[in-house]
Amino acid sequence: MGRLTGGDPSLLRRINSAVVLHALRGAESPTLTDLTRITGLSRPTVEGVVDGLMEAGLVVESAPSAPEEGEARRQGRPARRFRFRAEAGHLLGIEIGPHRVAALLSGLDGRIFGAGSREVPESASADERLERVRMTVADVLRRAGVARSSLRAVGVGSPGIVEADGTVRLGTALPEWTGLALGERLRRSFRCPVLVENDANAAAVAEHWKGAAADSDDIVFVMAGLSPGAGSLIGGRLHRGFGGAAGEIGALHLLGRDVTPEKLLSTTGEPLHPLDEQAVADVFALARQGDGRAQAAVERFLQRLVHDVAALVLALDPELVVVGGWAAGIDGVLEPLRRELARYCLRPPRVVLSMLGEAVVATGALRLALDHVEEELFAVEGTVTARR
Repeated sequence: MGRLTGGDPSLLRRINSAVVLHALRGAESPTLTDLTRITGLSRPTVEGVVDGLMEAGLVVESAPSAPEEGEARRQGRPARRFRFRAEAGHLLGIEIGPHRVAALLSGLDGRIFGAGSREVPESASADERLERVRMTVADVLRRAGVARSSLRAVGVGSPGIVEADGTVRLGTALPEWTGLALGERLRRSFRCPVLVENDANAAAVAEHWKGAAADSDDIVFVMAGLSPGAGSLIGGRLHRGFGGAAGEIGALHLLGRDVTPEKLLSTTGEPLHPLDEQAVADVFALARQGDGRAQAAVERFLQRLVHDVAALVLALDPELVVVGGWAAGIDGVLEPLRRELARYCLRPPRVVLSMLGEAVVATGALRLALDHVEEELFAVEGTVTARR
């Protein structure tokens, strides 16, 4: 191991701060003795770090707990206890979709305590859609009694291929979305870091955090809809691809396959028009009523979804496939997937439905915001700061 240099004491202080802060967040009102045991640091070091974190507003001394009934009161001053101040800042997770926008609010511990949503017309312009986002967020903050200035980070899940700076390089699901500097627009509104991610990627993160994939590190989340998309985690890390376009399985029909949704779901021989969720719902309703042409259309749609997912599974070999999106509610979607994946794949993955439903994208966006703040708080490269 190399010798310490003159700059190392500062680095060691940052490391110690990150270690103690992480222990504080994971423990229930620990004492200095508890923190010394958990971190392995000396008591004077822990005490100095805790004092600094209290000055920064990230830690507060807890009131001593009352003795339980029948427990003898100890003589002398009780040990000081401390807690991580989750209320020292707040996080937002936002979904921007074709038919609605939604927002989730949490403290720095990721515990959700505020939520709201608004419907938005599918034909709404980019400005109209973003105005609905601002209105939804304002409502959530107002009801929770949280000041906008306390936001430390905002995560956003949106359809499309998203650049690292939050610009939507290609977004055909929403009007005026291609080329939109979404991250920049929202950063001007929130005045804090804004992280924009593809909606299927955000959903994969959510399922890994709080959903069906909590115990799996190699997963594929399928956003089943008119143009299916997918997000994947490899070794527990989100896989975006070189340009953010990993998982765009909805484009597979461009590879010489004449299987666009308009033709797959047609019951007349002519492309289905208009192609929207209501028209598709009508086709599925007819199929449930026994209409032969509608049943054939539904079967074609499911087969296209199965083949698209199989292509991704063959490439990534995930342990688990989680199916979400509006088409996840289609009767019998899981069995065809399981059956066909068993045919095509050397090691078929488990296939389950999303546990988070329509909250999945906003939940994943919130996790992205939490990851950003945790990187600031717990990474040794930066300093620990907080807003009061």
